[in-house]
Amino acid sequence: RLNKFYNPKMHVAPPKQELSEEDRIAVNMGGTPPPTDAPGGIAGTGVAVLAQVSAHVAVARKEAPAPPPGTWAAYSTKSEESTGVIGMIDLLIKDLDKEMTEAEIDEKNSQADYEKTMVESSAKRAADAKLLAQKGSAKADAEAALEGHKEHKADAGKELMATEKYISSLHAECDWLIQYYDVRKEARAGEVDSLQKAKAILSGADYSLLQKSLRGGR
Repeated sequence: RLNKFYNPKMHVAPPKQELSEEDRIAVNMGGTPPPTDAPGGIAGTGVAVLAQVSAHVAVARKEAPAPPPGTWAAYSTKSEESTGVIGMIDLLIKDLDKEMTEAEIDEKNSQADYEKTMVESSAKRAADAKLLAQKGSAKADAEAALEGHKEHKADAGKELMATEKYISSLHAECDWLIQYYDVRKEARAGEVDSLQKAKAILSGADYSLLQKSLRGGR
């Protein structure tokens, strides 16, 4: 196929197919023609023997133009131009092969990096899960200690209220004692004086009774 476009001299067209009357009627009725036979020769090119190729090369040499003037580049035959086009296609194929090889290498490197990243991510997730469990346990312990401190605070608050109530009652009693200290002191002094007087009176009464008893005995 490349020779058909880039080297027509080397291209051998397939033989024209002769349709039978029945095939022509079928084609006219909208049918498809029968398949053509594949060209024979070397590699399906239609060239039967190498002699034909050498003869064709000899004809091409006879048809080569005269050398150009000194100021111009050398003439090139159509076969050389077609060879250059085919060489360019071969170069493109090599470039594509090289790019595909580089792409495969990049894909392998990317796959290795991805697998390494996945392993590191898995290890990090395991470490984070372990750390999360430890922090969860520490949080539970802290919450339990907080509840204990809350209960202790409630008990201490109740005890503080009872102490403050007792202090308030003591203050009230002390304030009453201070307020009526002088009155009570005077009352106590009066009581002491009364007791002393009563004792003196009782002592005098006892003496008078003793004198009367002595007189009666005489």
